[in-house]
Amino acid sequence: MRDAFKFVLMSNFFQELQRRKVYRVAAAYIIAAGFIIQIGSAVFPAWELPNWTLRLVVVLLLIGFPIALILSWAYDVTAQGIRATPTVSVPGTHRRRNLILLIATGVIVSAAAGFFLLPRASARKIDKSIAVLPFQNLSDEKQNAYFADGIQDDILTNLSKIGDLKVISRMSVMSYRGEGTRNAREIGKALGVATLLEGSVRRVGNRVRVNVQLIDASNDEHIWAEDYDRDLTDVFAIQTDLAQKIASALQAKLSPNEKARLDRRPTQNPDAYLLFVQAHGYASQRDMFRDTSLKAEPLFEQAIKLDPNFALAFANLSMVESWVYHSFDPTPGRREKARRNADEALRLQPDLPEGHLALGFSYYYGDRDYERALAEFDVARRALPNESEAYFAIGAIQRRQGKWAESTANLEKAATLDPKNTSVLTNLIFSYMAQRDYETADKVLDRAIAGAPQAFQLRALKAFMATQWKGDLSAAQKVFSSTPPETDPDGLMTWGRAWILTVERKFPDALQVLEQFHGETMYTMSTAPSPKAFLEGMIHLLQGDKTKAQAEFEHARLISEKLVREAPEDSARHAQYGLILAALGQKQEAIAEGKRAVELLPESQDALDGPRATADLAQIYAWTGEFDEAFRLLDHLLAVPSNLTVPMLKLDPAWDPLRQDPRYQALIDKYSTKN
Repeated sequence: MRDAFKFVLMSNFFQELQRRKVYRVAAAYIIAAGFIIQIGSAVFPAWELPNWTLRLVVVLLLIGFPIALILSWAYDVTAQGIRATPTVSVPGTHRRRNLILLIATGVIVSAAAGFFLLPRASARKIDKSIAVLPFQNLSDEKQNAYFADGIQDDILTNLSKIGDLKVISRMSVMSYRGEGTRNAREIGKALGVATLLEGSVRRVGNRVRVNVQLIDASNDEHIWAEDYDRDLTDVFAIQTDLAQKIASALQAKLSPNEKARLDRRPTQNPDAYLLFVQAHGYASQRDMFRDTSLKAEPLFEQAIKLDPNFALAFANLSMVESWVYHSFDPTPGRREKARRNADEALRLQPDLPEGHLALGFSYYYGDRDYERALAEFDVARRALPNESEAYFAIGAIQRRQGKWAESTANLEKAATLDPKNTSVLTNLIFSYMAQRDYETADKVLDRAIAGAPQAFQLRALKAFMATQWKGDLSAAQKVFSSTPPETDPDGLMTWGRAWILTVERKFPDALQVLEQFHGETMYTMSTAPSPKAFLEGMIHLLQGDKTKAQAEFEHARLISEKLVREAPEDSARHAQYGLILAALGQKQEAIAEGKRAVELLPESQDALDGPRATADLAQIYAWTGEFDEAFRLLDHLLAVPSNLTVPMLKLDPAWDPLRQDPRYQALIDKYSTKN
C-alpha cells in the first residue's frame, strides 16, 4: 500500500513538471550552459584571463540551474507576458512536497555536474610549444661563443624531433642573441609559443657547465631550472636529458622511435663535434647578400676526417654542396660531391632524417628530379615535424611545378615554424611577386622587416619590389648607393647599383660605379656571374659609342665562354652568353644559345625560373631584329606568373629596340589594367 502511495506521488510530481514546462527549461538551460562553457574554455585563454574566471562561470551556471527550475515551476511565459503558473487541484498532489523535491533534484544535478566540470575547468589544456633562445656564453675565451650556440642548437634539434611539440626553428630564435633583458611575453607572442628555454654555457677545457631555465612566456615565471657540470664527452647526455625533461614538463608524448633518436649520439669524438658545431653555425648564415657556406665546407670535412662515421656531418656537408651548386657554383663537381656525401650519410645511418633531407636537396638542386626529392623530403618531414626546412623545400618544389596554392601553404607553414627566418620569408615574397600579388608580398615583407629591421637583404628587396611593382627607382637607388665599394668583394652591390643607374639612364654614373669595381665578374641574382665588360659594353652601346661597346663585348664573350665551359648545364650562363653574342651581331649563334637556355630550363619543368630563360630569349630576339618572336614571348610572359611587369617594360633600356614598333605600346596598354 505504501509503495503504491509513493508511486502516485512521483507520478503526480512528474505530471506537474510536464504541465509547468520544467522539462523544457531544464533542457534549454543545460544546452545553453554547455555552449557557454565551451566558448569560455576556448576564448578565455586567448584573452589571457586567469583560470579562476572559467571556474567562476561554471560555478555560477551550476548555482543557476536549481534557481531556473524554481522559476520555471512558479512562472510561465504566455502571450500576455510572464504570469504565475496557475494551480490545478489534483487529488494526491502536495505542492510543498513537490517544490522541495524539485529543489533537491536541481541541487543534486548541479552537484553531480560540478563534480565532472570543475576539474576540467581548472585544468587548462597545456600549450605544447617552445622556443630555445640563444644561450649566453660565459666562457673566458669569447671564441667559444659558437660552442654555446651549438649546445642551444642541438637541444633545439632534439626537441624538433618530438611530434607532440611545436618548436620554433633556429633562424628565428637567433635574432634574440645578445639581448641583455628579454621580455618573455613579447618574445612568446612574436614567436607564437607558450614556453621559452634560456640558459648559459661555460666551457673550461674539457669541462662544461650548462644552466637552463624553462619559462612560462605568459607571465615570465620559471617552471623549473637545471644545472649540469659534466665532461665535454657527456654533452650529448645533457641534451638528451633536457629534451626528455622539457617534453615531460609540457606533457608531450614521446614515441619509441623519437626516444631512440634522442638517445643516439651523433659522434663519440669531442673534437669532431666542436668542428661540426662551428661549421653548422656558418652553414646557417646564408641569404641573398651574405653567404658563409664556403667557410663551413672545410670544417665539416675536418670533422669527418676525425670521425669517418659522423653521419650527421656527411649530411650537413652534402646540404652545403647542394646549396652552393644551386646558388652560385653550378659545376658538376659540386653536384657529385653533394650526392656522394648524402649517400654516405644514409649508408652510415639509414634512418637519419637529416640524411634524407640532404638526399632530397641533391635530387632537387642537382638533378631537378622533383618526385624523388619530394619522397625524401616527406621522410625528413615525418621524422623532423618541427623542421621548417622540409616544409620550405616541399613548397619550393611545388612552386616550380606550378602548384602555386599548395606551394604557398607549405611556405607559410615553414614561416610559422620559423617566423623570423628571412630566407623562408624572402622565398614567400618572391612567390607572391611572381604571381603579381604585390600587396600580399609587401605585407609579408613588412612582417620580415619588423622581425629583422637591420637586414640589408630585406631593404634591398623592398626597393626592388617597388621598381617591379610601381616603377619607383628612388628607393633602390638609395639602398644600393649606401654600400661602399670595399664592402662588396663579390660585386653584387656594384651590379645592382649599375643596373639601377642604367634603368634611370644615368649612363656616366653607371660607368663610374663599374670603374670602382676591380674584379672581372660580378655575382648577380642568378647562377651566371656577369662579366663587368658586358655591362660596360651595354652602357657604351646605349650612349651610341659602338666602337667601345664592341671592344667590351669581345672581352665579355671570352669570359662568358669560360663560364659556360665550367657549367655546361646551367641555363643562366647560356642565356647570358646568347645576349653577348646578340650584342656582337652574331644572330644565329645568339638565338641558338637562347634556345639552349630554354631547353635546359623549360617552363613546363620550372614555373618559377623557366620564365626567366624565356625572357632572356625574348631579349635576344629583340636585339637580333626578330620582333615577331620577341612580341610573342613577351605577350606570353605577361600572361603567366613571371618577373616581367609593365612598369619594367616602360623603363628598362634592354627593350629599346622594340619601342618604335606600335605593338610595344599596344602590349603595355593591354596588360596595364591586368598587372
